[in-house]
Amino acid sequence: MSNRFANGAKAFGYCDVCGFRFDLKKLKNLVVKTKQTQIKACPQCWTPDQPQLLLGTFPVSDPQAIRDPRPDTNTWYSSGVTATGSFGGGSRVIEWGWNPVGGSRSFDAALTPNALAPRGLVGTVTVSTT
Repeated sequence: MSNRFANGAKAFGYCDVCGFRFDLKKLKNLVVKTKQTQIKACPQCWTPDQPQLLLGTFPVSDPQAIRDPRPDTNTWYSSGVTATGSFGGGSRVIEWGWNPVGGSRSFDAALTPNALAPRGLVGTVTVSTT
């Protein structure tokens, strides 16, 4: 019994994308979403399968919540300003440092005190020509 097709060693074909003539053995099938298409493309037009098209085809588990959590209770008791006016040792001590640096306002100074104090010096510059 003979083969149904010739081997095509010297056959040529046309790229389905650009339309130029190439050796048939150089043309490759395009793959879209892991499926072979019947579109033959030359080496310049051929692109590998795009992995972003496979989003949603595989199950992904990305849990956000924690079962039976234990919150930091230290934040409610020693965070912020103590009775003596110093900062407590809690894990959420607030330091504001924007608009301007050390920018706590008079109305919120008791709620969110700021230890960032701006300091600067003004000096003199002497310019001489030689």
